[in-house]
Order: sequence, then structure tokens, then C-alpha cells
Amino acid sequence: MPPAASAPRPPQPGAFGARVGLGAAAPALVAALSALAAAALQPGAHGGAEPRPAAALAARFARPSLVPSPADNPPSAAKIALGSRLFQERELSATATIACASCHDPRLAFADGERTGRGITGRPLARHTPSLWNVAFSPLLFWDGRASSLEQQVRFPIEHPDEMGSSLAAAAERLRARPDYVRDFRLAFPEHPQPSPLGIARALAAYERTLVSPPTRFDQFIAGDASALSPSERNGLAIFLGKGRCGGCHTGVNFTDYNFYDIGLPGDDRGRGAIIGLGAADHAFKTPSLRELAWTAPYMHDGSLATLEDVVRHYERGIVPRPTLSGDLPRNLSLSDGERANLVAFLETLSSEQPPQPSSEALLPAPSAPPIGGAVLTTSVSQVDKRFAPAYVRLGAGERLTVLNDDTRTHNVRIYDPRLDFNSGAQEPHQSVTITFPQPGSFEAFCGIHPSMRLRIDVVRR
Repeated sequence: MPPAASAPRPPQPGAFGARVGLGAAAPALVAALSALAAAALQPGAHGGAEPRPAAALAARFARPSLVPSPADNPPSAAKIALGSRLFQERELSATATIACASCHDPRLAFADGERTGRGITGRPLARHTPSLWNVAFSPLLFWDGRASSLEQQVRFPIEHPDEMGSSLAAAAERLRARPDYVRDFRLAFPEHPQPSPLGIARALAAYERTLVSPPTRFDQFIAGDASALSPSERNGLAIFLGKGRCGGCHTGVNFTDYNFYDIGLPGDDRGRGAIIGLGAADHAFKTPSLRELAWTAPYMHDGSLATLEDVVRHYERGIVPRPTLSGDLPRNLSLSDGERANLVAFLETLSSEQPPQPSSEALLPAPSAPPIGGAVLTTSVSQVDKRFAPAYVRLGAGERLTVLNDDTRTHNVRIYDPRLDFNSGAQEPHQSVTITFPQPGSFEAFCGIHPSMRLRIDVVRR
């Protein structure tokens, strides 16, 4: 990892990128994306491309006004300040030599600039250090999605023998010997004032939820500033949404659907498949955000690609064929040198011109949002285009819910609840699964491969 005093690395033209998921989406989605691209770029009077951001395009990538925050860990100024301090604290590691910031350097967009990181042992880690920008919005953490919350995520690097080599309990014990930390924990957690494993996790999570990347020139463009993007960059946007089919996986304000895909990189790392025990998810890794690409090279889960051009060429001719390869990948993608350069130019607009600082927008914490719209009275749900339809249902206790895979992809239905632990396994297209809910209450189902798919089930007494 770079030493603590290393200077920030400036953006390198053509030398940055991320896992551009040039997903070959379902035909209807491809048509919709192409329509967005066409609406965003209207022919000008002189034959050039004059920008006219469509309302649909602006809505698709609109900046957030709320940041997810769990009800049991609401943010406070004292808690965030403690988390910021703990993020820099080397005493969390067994040797007092490694802090969270050692690998997630704020001056390098909370990454480390290395192919793979190194911890207290000095041995290379298995995967590339991901940036922490916008982690508050991710339903699952790590490349393989092993943690379901930032609070849960904290323990993994602290307890990993090659990373920080300690434990939350041991770290809390060391902090209890520090009067300054005893004071800060009392301010942050007046009901439980002593440094504790839970307090460490909650403070770090509260701080990390403040790491929302700032608006860039792309955001100015979709907000109506036609001059914010150059003709080359606007053409790159059209390729991104159209021919390149990047927008099938890199969508939303953070340019990620947070799902897991095998994109054909060589290697034996099972990725998501090892976490959920499904061979269909082998070699699948989370779609990373494309925000602040200029500051997070190299790219991919293994850090194997140094430049964005390398990434694009991978999708053109570097995909390793295997049974688990994502059906969302493009087939026979071929870009000219000019198209490739335009795509790179567009992706540059998703990064800050200077080392980024957290957004200064007035963002409010928000507990888990309720489902949009009312519940549908039904015992049948479809999986289509990486979503449940309907996404909110109501049924009676003891009734059976049938979930049919109407998609072209392999899906999975997972309910992880003390009242009901259900795992459908690999659910192939046209297959259905049935679930019986033994008692009233609200349940959440999700797809273990595409966890952005969420289904709320309200079970009521007959």
C-alpha cells in the first residue's frame, strides 16, 4: 500500500476506468437505453450533436437527497467525528501499523492505487481494494457481497489475519486504555459510553455513510447545462447507453446496479458463488460504481487492468468463455478507435477535476424506505428484467407464494429471517419456486445473484 505521506495521483488520460459492465440487456431494456441516448443527443443545426438531456435521462441519474441509514444507528455529529478518527486509528490493527485509511486513502478516492492491497503481514491480498465512495447506498459490501451492512463489514478487515490481524474486542480493549477515546465514546454513545466492538462498528459505519461523491460535469449536464460536456463526451454518453450497452449494469446515480456478474476475467476466484453456495454465481463479482474513476486505478476485482482502454478492450475481445458467463455481456462488441476514445472521454466526466471531497449537498439520513405504492393482493410474483413484479405483495398466513422466473437470467430467492430461512438455490428461466409463510408479519426476499431485486411480503391473518 502507498505510505501515509504519498501524494495524490492526478488523473491520467485513458488510464482510468472500472468494470464497465457492457451488459447485453434484454431487448426491451436495450431499446429503452438507446431511446434515452437518442433523446439526450439531438441533431444540431450544423449537423453536430447538440445536447438536450431528456427528462428520463435526468431522472435515471438524478442526485440523491437522502442517504440510507439504519434505524438502530442514526448519525450524529459526535458519532461521525469518532468514526472519522477511528478510520485513521492504527491501534485497530494487531501491530498498530495499519489503519482503515492505510488501504482506503482519502487522497486516492478511498482506494490505494495498487493492484491488490497489503496488510500487516505485507503479503498481497487476494483482491483489489475498492473505493468507499457512496458505500451507504450499497445493499451488500465487498466484491463478493459477504456483508449486508457497513456495521457488519467493519469486522472483516480488522479480523483478517493478513489485513489488520486483530478483533473488534481486542481493539475495544486497547481503546478503553485511552482517556481521549473514553471521552469520545461517551459523547457519541451516552447510553453505552465505554469503547466497545459495537460502538467501533457503528461509529465507523456512520462516518463511511458521509462519503457521498460530489457532483461532476456529468451532473451539471443532466441538470440542464448543455455546455458541461464536449461533443466527444456527449458521443461517449450515446455509446455508453446505446452501442456499448454499459447502462444495463452501470445505472442510477452511482452507475451501478449492485448486482453480481461473471464478466469473463481469467482466474479461479469463485466470488459470489462461494458466498451463497451457488455454482451459477461462480466468478461473479459486484458491479462497481463508475464515480470518481480517475482516482481509483487499477480496475476489476483483481486489479488486473490498468487503464480504461484495457477495460473496454476486455469486453471487445478478452472475455474468457465459461458456463457461468453473464448473459448481460455484449456479444461481438466492436468499437472504432474514435468510439473507444469518446467512451473514455464520457467516463472522465464522472470524476472530479481535483482530488474529490465528500459532497457538500444537504443530504438527509433516511431509514429503509417503504415500498413504493400499495401491496398487491396476490400469491404469484414474476422475476423479470432483474426485478420482482410486483415488488410488494400481501397474502394470508399459511398461503403459498409462487415466484416464477420470467427472465432470461438465472435467479435465486432468498429470505433470511429468524422466522423463515428460505433459499431457492439456482432458479433457471421458466422455473418456479413456492414459499409458505407460517406466521403473520413482514418479510423481505431478495435475489442472491442480483440483490438489487427486493420483494416485500406482508403476511396477514386470515
